[in-house]
Amino acid sequence: MAPNLDPGIKSYIDLANELYDDEADHGSIADQRQAYLDLCDAFARPHPPGVKTMDRTIRAGGIDIPLRIYRPATSGVLPAVLFFHGGGWVLGDLDSHDSITADICGRTDCVVVAVHYRLAPENPFPAAFDDCYAALCHLAAHAGDFGIDAARIAVCGDSAGGNLAAAVALAARDRNGPALAGQMLIYPACGNDFDLPSCHENAEAPMLTRDAMFVYWNHYLSGEPARATCYAAPMLAPHFRSLPPAFISTAQYDPVRDDGRQYAECLRNAGVPVQCRNAPRLIHGWLRARATSDDAKTEFKAICKALKRLLTPPPA
Repeated sequence: MAPNLDPGIKSYIDLANELYDDEADHGSIADQRQAYLDLCDAFARPHPPGVKTMDRTIRAGGIDIPLRIYRPATSGVLPAVLFFHGGGWVLGDLDSHDSITADICGRTDCVVVAVHYRLAPENPFPAAFDDCYAALCHLAAHAGDFGIDAARIAVCGDSAGGNLAAAVALAARDRNGPALAGQMLIYPACGNDFDLPSCHENAEAPMLTRDAMFVYWNHYLSGEPARATCYAAPMLAPHFRSLPPAFISTAQYDPVRDDGRQYAECLRNAGVPVQCRNAPRLIHGWLRARATSDDAKTEFKAICKALKRLLTPPPA
């Protein structure tokens, strides 16, 4: 185990290891998905007071896309966070991240719209990306139905969801799609380079190993790395100009740590406002430990504060 972990994270890892084998190449996909949901449920928290939820489905491209909408007690037209869940493009759903998205809603006073995109390997790239981009377009076009301000939408996601958030931001720029107020990328998998320093330093890290990353990417790309465009691996974008401001959160003991760091450098070099914050005692997946780890709690507060800042319009 990593030598300098936050004590609360150590406790989280011990319990998580009892509930879930993080090696993605073990067991059937169905078994992995159920184990992941059980893990998520074990760390779920009650919704903050006043947060109300509603499930709905939108139709886009001949596909039904499930959404869960979280609305805070604050009234009026509000900014929105479009959230894409993690899980290696293979695991997770609206329930797996329900506690996290509810907490984001409660802490930011924003409407949070969580998207359950199609999962690999049954639905490889570009299915998940297509669903997430379609959700953004629908949300912006029907902002009044959601009680949100179409000019104040940010995309957000953790891990594979961070990848999808970055990809959606790229597509919105490239396709003259909805203007985004910001992108929040939480320990994102932005590229498919498995030889970055963090991949080797943290090859056997708790909760996500380098080998597991190979498996997830293989599922997402149907075993065909050449299929990867910038909408699968945002680091492949030909340029990074004119993207929305970004906040990128990475963890020291995470094989994809340097994905986030490199992506932040690309944005910064292109003149995009970006803040990249690395948590020195945390691991991939720390969001679930925000109630038991002091460091995770601090990082979660920083993320919510940054989201509020991204979604606050500049003074007139």
